[in-house]
Amino acid sequence: TRSNFQRTRRTMSKKACCGSSDAAPACKKQKSENGNGVASTGNGDAMTIDSVKDYYGKVLGNSKDLKTSACTAAGKPSHTVLEIIKKIPREVNDKFYGCGAPLPLGVEGLKFLDLGSGSGRDCYVAAALVGEKGSVTGIDMTAEQLKVARDHADNFCTKTLGYKKSNLNFIEGYIEKLADAGVEAESMDLVISNCVVNLSPDKPSVINEVYRALKPGGEFYFSDVYCDRRLPKHVQEHQVLWGECIAGALYVNDFIRYAKAAGFEDPRILMQSPIEVEDPELKAIVGEAKFMSITYRLFKLPGQLESLCEDYGQAVKYKGTIKGHESAYRLDDGHLFEAGKLALVCGNSAAMLGEGGVSWLAKHFEIIGDRSVHYGEFPCHGPPATAPSAAAPAACAPGARSSSLWLWL
Repeated sequence: TRSNFQRTRRTMSKKACCGSSDAAPACKKQKSENGNGVASTGNGDAMTIDSVKDYYGKVLGNSKDLKTSACTAAGKPSHTVLEIIKKIPREVNDKFYGCGAPLPLGVEGLKFLDLGSGSGRDCYVAAALVGEKGSVTGIDMTAEQLKVARDHADNFCTKTLGYKKSNLNFIEGYIEKLADAGVEAESMDLVISNCVVNLSPDKPSVINEVYRALKPGGEFYFSDVYCDRRLPKHVQEHQVLWGECIAGALYVNDFIRYAKAAGFEDPRILMQSPIEVEDPELKAIVGEAKFMSITYRLFKLPGQLESLCEDYGQAVKYKGTIKGHESAYRLDDGHLFEAGKLALVCGNSAAMLGEGGVSWLAKHFEIIGDRSVHYGEFPCHGPPATAPSAAAPAACAPGARSSSLWLWL
């Protein structure tokens, strides 16, 4: 493993994978269970903080140096986001790596936190999306990346966006310990992350900290790398695969368990795409394991979300008020709401879209009905709009939330 890493270092130069460089503050030996009753991945044994910083801060030159497709964006960003990206300083864009586009629209005036912000590209986009009344904080542990992000922030906000002052802030810290970095409880409307959580050897702590930092009605909207199985130790300990965002990939069902244990009762998939391990040597190491880039939406709605989709006779109507999504809004891969058209929904979807005015999406939707009468389980069994296979259930169907084998077919 060490010789492979050194050989790769000789063919790569200086940039960061996955838009960030966040591993745990210490790579201690992990316990067999994490306190939530879920087995630990054991990834903490695989890397030291110095090697993680070195790989992301010094090793990679650009996306052409990557040996897998894990750390390059999967899925085209919206037109609104693409137009903002064109205005971002070249150095910030050049040092961006990510496996998705976790940048929701309709977020004016909200407070964002970006985990593992790296060179800051997603933060710069978010700064434009939230407007002058909103704010964006990026957290990263790598000095090289933080310097790039900070160097251009003031000029971008005041000159490019025309704000009176910058709404961007970049802090040094660890995503497992947001409180130590000064992120207060219930202080954020949205937390985003782009191919970073997989790099942490203590993923449950990351998810728990996100839940703590979010306001009620807030959302963890993020893209990351997942696997169809728990990876063996020799894969987890391979330093190049770790840097490529492969070795730390979570078994998707373990992720569901972590999310629910933290309080995110109903994880929803927005989009997904397969990841190819193209290098022959690395492909031999991972064997038959299948990897996916998935964008998840996790809502913090205490007391509103249930473990299954329940029918209360509720309906929603999208107002068409989100710029860039005027004709329709996609909640997840099974729910597309056309503007002005009534749609029956389960209680969980009603909560995510604004029941009781809690969700950040509430101002964009009209919720009809309440939970005074229960009609049984909601029939969430229609095919998703962008199903990877014909047999795939809808996002809010029980099979889609608790079992993800269909993702790998």
